[in-house]
Amino acid sequence: MEKSLANIPYDQFDISEEVQEQVVLVRAQLRRATERYSSKNSREISFAFAQPIDKDVDQSPIGNRLTRTWHIENSGCVNNKAAENTQTAVSGSDGSKDHSAYQVANELNVVDGGEKDSLGNKSGEDLKKPDTLKIPDDFLCPISLELMRDPVIVATGQTYERSYMQRWIDTGNSTCPKTQQKLEHFTLTPNYVLRSLITQWCAEHKVEQPPGLANGRIKKSDGSFCDVSGDIAPIQAIVRKLSSRSIEERRAAISEVRSLSKRSTDNRILIAEAGAIPVLVNLLTSEDMSIIENAVTSILNLSIYENNKGLIMLAGAVPSIVQVLRAGSVEARENAAATLFSLSLADENKIIIGASGAIPALVDLLENGSTRGKKDAATALFNLCIYQGNKGRAVRAGIITALLTMLTDSRNCMVDEALTILSVLASNQEAKVAIVKASTIPVLIDLLRTGLPRNKENAAAILLSLCKRDPENLACISRLGAVIPLTELSKNGTERAKRKATSMLEHLRRLQQN
Repeated sequence: MEKSLANIPYDQFDISEEVQEQVVLVRAQLRRATERYSSKNSREISFAFAQPIDKDVDQSPIGNRLTRTWHIENSGCVNNKAAENTQTAVSGSDGSKDHSAYQVANELNVVDGGEKDSLGNKSGEDLKKPDTLKIPDDFLCPISLELMRDPVIVATGQTYERSYMQRWIDTGNSTCPKTQQKLEHFTLTPNYVLRSLITQWCAEHKVEQPPGLANGRIKKSDGSFCDVSGDIAPIQAIVRKLSSRSIEERRAAISEVRSLSKRSTDNRILIAEAGAIPVLVNLLTSEDMSIIENAVTSILNLSIYENNKGLIMLAGAVPSIVQVLRAGSVEARENAAATLFSLSLADENKIIIGASGAIPALVDLLENGSTRGKKDAATALFNLCIYQGNKGRAVRAGIITALLTMLTDSRNCMVDEALTILSVLASNQEAKVAIVKASTIPVLIDLLRTGLPRNKENAAAILLSLCKRDPENLACISRLGAVIPLTELSKNGTERAKRKATSMLEHLRRLQQN
């Protein structure tokens, strides 16, 4: 019998040991379990992402401040789609432009009940799979659980997607991921029969095959092919220099990889195909700070391409990213937080990252980081806390105190983020106790009176979560004079705010009648 997601013991995801094997063995179970978990949880969350103001931003038509609001139903099963938008990039210390967590978020479409986010079309990287269409199990890679485009047979007779199996071998593994048998040899034999069947099935069902590198060409989302054969050898040469004995060569190579990885999807595919990801992960533990900065930023940029997320996890990157988050330079910490956000878009990765010790490090960055670092930490924490098991971790790491500080900061620069994270946490009993204990209720009621419309909306939602099945909290809200601002909100607030305020007023009426 499959375990429910909430009952899977966290020590099963102790990624500090044998991370590659664990990711492979639990991936399928977690995917199924996460789907079941997600269907049971329905929330509405408003989250405004604001472009960091302490960095120079490429002046694109959208301006130098990017703001988006997420209205998410069933936030546990947010279907995040990666888009490629190379204009929205933050300039690094060397003048190059890379993606922050907020820019990654800006490049993602959130699908809510099948309706597309208003800020963009579906990504060209998305695989068009109708929800009602089931892909045959034999067409899915056992490692990534994604439709294969280049299936290969290993010594045990099992078939995998070439790129995932090659990275499995490159990271030092000598067993078959599925059977755990020792591989007698590492030859990857193309499975032409299966590739033909997949192509035929995709054509029959009008499903677009994943873009990727094949025979020196990359297939685009529109079905056309781009010849990149001339770029393969130069990129492979650069990737080889990442392992050079000369530190100057390594510095030059990692800087070039960072620059290339920010530019296009094609480069992200080619760099990953050249085997750069395991090498970049190893460079995260370098003693040279510039190498660390460029390595973590390169991994962030590569993670924008959806297929690379699995390769990064498979390479055991999370523990090293967390270490950079704890002890790196200002820029390295910012980009480490952004990388964790990007990786956490895959539901099973939320669990693995949460078990890695990342949450206390993110809370520390939320409290003590730069403006951009705080925003990147907030984004990552929001996404991680969609998974119930991470909410308790965040509370124990002191996130409530940090969020209350943000709410009461006279500059009001991160009130939106604080309220949104509280909206996610308030459904958790441990978090509810901590929120009330921190004297947050008076602050929330004050926001009902004086906040911006979206702040009033989230404040009402949090108060409603706090008072459900809790008469003490409801009585406290009543004593603090919430009825008048709630009444006003029920008449003049946003549609969601009206619903929350009306529900709160009904609870208060019942309290008075008892």
